Amino acid sequence: MSLLNAPLALPQIRQRLNLILVLGASLALSVLLIVIRVFFTHHFTFVFLLWNLFLAFIPFGLSTMLGLSAGRLKARVLLPVGGVWLLFFPNAPYILTDLFHLERRLGVPYWYDLALILSCAWNGLMLAYASLTDMQALVARRLGIGMSWAFATVALLLSSFGIYLGRYLRFNSWDIVTNPLTLFFDIVSRLLHPFAHPSTWGVTLLYGVFLVLGYATVRLLGRMGEEPL
Repeated sequence: MSLLNAPLALPQIRQRLNLILVLGASLALSVLLIVIRVFFTHHFTFVFLLWNLFLAFIPFGLSTMLGLSAGRLKARVLLPVGGVWLLFFPNAPYILTDLFHLERRLGVPYWYDLALILSCAWNGLMLAYASLTDMQALVARRLGIGMSWAFATVALLLSSFGIYLGRYLRFNSWDIVTNPLTLFFDIVSRLLHPFAHPSTWGVTLLYGVFLVLGYATVRLLGRMGEEPL
């Protein structure tokens, strides 16, 4: 049986289930913090974070399905689903920028709102890294380790560009369908005239480097306890 068609081993399935349980518990904490805040303040200030968390979960859900079905799906299925994954992927690290909403508000301790937003930002980042790990593994099986790291780096840089489009130009993932001309024009304008849009490339490169270094760190930490072969 080839590596491409090999089913997941029991330890891999157990590891994935453990990851889903931990991520589920962490997401539940974020939801609980938001619900408690609404209950005591009667304001819906941070309810929008629930939608952001849902959007962040989409690429993880897609990559999990691809990872579990990798031995049975053909390239004609993997490529379009991978394209949809890449379209939604920036929504996960995007939650980091929701820290912009942190400010002192009457009736709520500052530390509580900080913990709430940090919890959501952490979950977005972990969903992004977990999802990217799945996609990188798929690329590594087909194209090798070197190409898989090139893929991961490009995906994170593109997600940083997506963060800029979402945070500063207020585009959403579905604008590629509902508002494609405006989206296309704004992207091409920044590609053709980079010096006219310094903030675009400042955000893209700075956040991109941060995300790449963070991803590499998480991957290395995950391997520290492994026995050498």
